[in-house]
Amino acid sequence: MLNARLKGAAPAGACPAPGTASLPSFKNSTLGLGTGATLLVLCAAAQSGRAHAQEATDKAAAALPTVTATAAEETTLQHLGAKVSSGALGARTQLETPFSTTVVKSEDLAERQVSKLGDVFALDASVSDNSGAYSSWASYITVRGLPLDWQNGYRMDGKPFLSYAITLPYEHFEQIELLKGSSGFMYGFGSPGGIVNYVAKKPTDQLVRSIDIGYKSSSIWSEHVDLGGRFGADDRFGYRLNATHEEGKTFNDGGIRRDSVSLALDARLTRDLTWTFDALYQKRKSTDQTPSIVTSGYTGTRLPATIREDGQKLVGPGQHLATDLQLYSTGLQYKLTPDWTLSTSYSHSTSKRSRNEGILYLQDAGGIYDDYRSDTREGHRFDQWQAMAEGKLRTGSIEHQLTLGASWQKQVNDYSSNSIYQWIGTGSIFGQNTNAYASTTDLALYRNSDITQRAVFASDTMKLSDRWSVLAGLRSTNYEQRGYGTDGAKTSEYAKKGVVTPTLALMFKPAPDTTLYTSYVESLEQGSSVGNLYANEGELLKPLKSKQYELGIKTDRERWSATAALFRIERGAEYANSANVLVRDGQSIYQGLELAASTRLGSQWQIGGNLMFLDTSYRRGAENIGNRVAGAPNFVATAQVSYAVPQVPGLKLSADAKYTGSTMLNAANQLKLPGYAVANIGASYATRIHGHDTTFRVAVNNLTNRRYWEYQYDNYIKPGDPRTFSLSAKLDF
Repeated sequence: MLNARLKGAAPAGACPAPGTASLPSFKNSTLGLGTGATLLVLCAAAQSGRAHAQEATDKAAAALPTVTATAAEETTLQHLGAKVSSGALGARTQLETPFSTTVVKSEDLAERQVSKLGDVFALDASVSDNSGAYSSWASYITVRGLPLDWQNGYRMDGKPFLSYAITLPYEHFEQIELLKGSSGFMYGFGSPGGIVNYVAKKPTDQLVRSIDIGYKSSSIWSEHVDLGGRFGADDRFGYRLNATHEEGKTFNDGGIRRDSVSLALDARLTRDLTWTFDALYQKRKSTDQTPSIVTSGYTGTRLPATIREDGQKLVGPGQHLATDLQLYSTGLQYKLTPDWTLSTSYSHSTSKRSRNEGILYLQDAGGIYDDYRSDTREGHRFDQWQAMAEGKLRTGSIEHQLTLGASWQKQVNDYSSNSIYQWIGTGSIFGQNTNAYASTTDLALYRNSDITQRAVFASDTMKLSDRWSVLAGLRSTNYEQRGYGTDGAKTSEYAKKGVVTPTLALMFKPAPDTTLYTSYVESLEQGSSVGNLYANEGELLKPLKSKQYELGIKTDRERWSATAALFRIERGAEYANSANVLVRDGQSIYQGLELAASTRLGSQWQIGGNLMFLDTSYRRGAENIGNRVAGAPNFVATAQVSYAVPQVPGLKLSADAKYTGSTMLNAANQLKLPGYAVANIGASYATRIHGHDTTFRVAVNNLTNRRYWEYQYDNYIKPGDPRTFSLSAKLDF
């Protein structure tokens, strides 16, 4: 696998309090010019906002009919009325966002009883599952044929954290959002695959008291408690506490133990000023996880017959994955006028992992492999500061929805200097792995790399009429990436100032519940440090540039919703050439069509479906011209149906299925993974027991126990997860 090198810097400047005569000095600030300009515009906007406060209040009241979109959200599967965070664009509903998005609600997560990120987005055809439950691959997915960037592609309430090998506690989130495609303007450097944002449960005005107990095969038990509410004079203080314990034997006879707790607090310090604090801590350890299977040295054009991952056949003794995640954030939000809001936030996250992992280098169709063992420790830190202003202005007949801001973030990667990577024997995937390895515990960490980004950004959504609007956004980023040796000496450096990533969109609303749009986004993703699979191990590659064009439509009616998007993504290509050197050469093209719809039929039935047609190719490179891009399926389809049983009030039955088309395993197109389909079923029953709301749920994933090879990464595969059975009981008290 690839390691990646990262970077560092520092924020400056603060917004003046309302009514102060002058702005603070930014002479010595690294963000001085941009932040000062932001505050000047903001203060001018504030004065205009105060002068028109009553007018703004009247407009807000006039805008109340848009609440109908929120109501529609609860009657369709796509949740188009749900708010989705778009980084520098601020929060908008899916219907108002001129990009393809997906929102998965906490109720969806509970009903499907998910174990990995691929389960979360199992009903989205644009998402391919590369994940494996209880392993270091649990958060790997591909979006529109592009892998998400584990360094920059994951956020929690918009705050960055390093996701590699981290399986988050899904019970702690209100919803999980996916912003598809390039995200350079919205969030800075990152892969054009998109952004996953986990939205934590927040304090509520209503009292929340619930406990649920769950079971998953083979014998995993979990307990989860959710407590929330408000207290103090005028309910000034709010809290939300979630805690989970999970422990038992996994479907392949491995082990899992997880403890997680999250806390969200807020305080309404004044009528206009609110303070927030969020924290999440998780300690998780899995043992005897299934090894990775690598095909870079494979001879032949067809893979061996598929195997089932329901035992210890591939697992040599001593394998484990231990992770420790902590994320803390705090912020202030000040409502300057009815139309303008200022906010600032700071977050700090650490993620640590200790991996003793088998890597099987598959040799031939007979299933013979060379068994290597990787024993490593790794750690990551991520700090971010951001200040934003969001509000409205009018210039003549044009209404402007503005977002202005500045941010700083520093990412640090630590790796063990004495990591173990050694050959320990041979075997066959059809026989028992008997290779032994004595684990090393004395692994010292050193700073391998750091990355710093300083940025200023601004966006303006200009409402030209009741139907037409234009969005324009610009982010300017100073980027620094440095690599270090085990002695602390700098070994590599890449720096670039004023990297501009724009976004443009034109939107047309033929009706209040329908949006047609066309958009353009640019993005840069940071360079990788080449891993030990390649002949140029340790080399630092330069950042990749990507462009995305999209044309789409979204409509959200009372009983049905539908979306469609045509897209084209142009990205620099990265692949291993014939000399096994990892290179960035030429261009990868991804173009396709996404279709989705859901509807309610009567009062009992709800159905939905997704399709993605994808055409990919390598262009203008030294090798592989015209080949399909590795990891990009040519066709994906999903379908789901639910039925509320009228004879048993509270009982709902559901079923869903996903077909993933053929996928090339490498850029040379030497190996192709055939398509496969996976079906799931579930049921839920809501009732009252002794005056308390109680919900029972059951789910069966991979109902037919289908065997298939799953694409994980370039030249990496795994056997698909076997059939699993889950059930839970939730009591509100």
